[in-house]
Amino acid sequence: MATNARNYQKELDKILGQITVVPLRLMLHSCCAPCSSYVLEYLRRYFEITVFYYNPNISMEAEYQKRVAEQKRLIRAYNQLTESGYPIAVIEGDYEPEAFYGIAKGLEQCPEGGERCFACYELRLRKTAELAKRFGQDYFATTLTISPLKNAAKLNEIGEHLAEEYQIPWLPSDFKKKNGYKRSIELSAEYGLYRQNYCGCVYSRV
Repeated sequence: MATNARNYQKELDKILGQITVVPLRLMLHSCCAPCSSYVLEYLRRYFEITVFYYNPNISMEAEYQKRVAEQKRLIRAYNQLTESGYPIAVIEGDYEPEAFYGIAKGLEQCPEGGERCFACYELRLRKTAELAKRFGQDYFATTLTISPLKNAAKLNEIGEHLAEEYQIPWLPSDFKKKNGYKRSIELSAEYGLYRQNYCGCVYSRV
């Protein structure tokens, strides 16, 4: 397992501080509206963001549709705040739970936060990297690092590996830092966002 010896927030701050021409283009994988709320508020000053909503781990289609509707609602609200940053686009990925069950095969009994989750991270980030490459984005990233329950070091490790494979820069992050997670809770309340109590997969339901 990757260790969190690096400070990914400082690495992100350094990249943002070196940006001299804005906006750059960012393909941002999003797991849900609440997690994306702070990330979008934070990054839209620097990037034209395309949110890629791709989460085949969500086990029930009704839950998937509820979450994607909230994501689109939040983006519409943010796009009305033109003084706060650049416009945000959204791409809804295919709902293909069979892809998740394929990568989870043999890992069903892994504890939450273990190898099954890492395989799920890679599934979603690989699709994001592919799309970023296809559309000629300057970076790709994910909102997943905002969650205290997600392994930010592992997410960055996977992102960096895919960046080499697809030749598209990865934007490092640990969005929970600088009170990012706290701010996401505040924004969720402000916009009345639905906050789910599990990641989405059948193995994480309690």
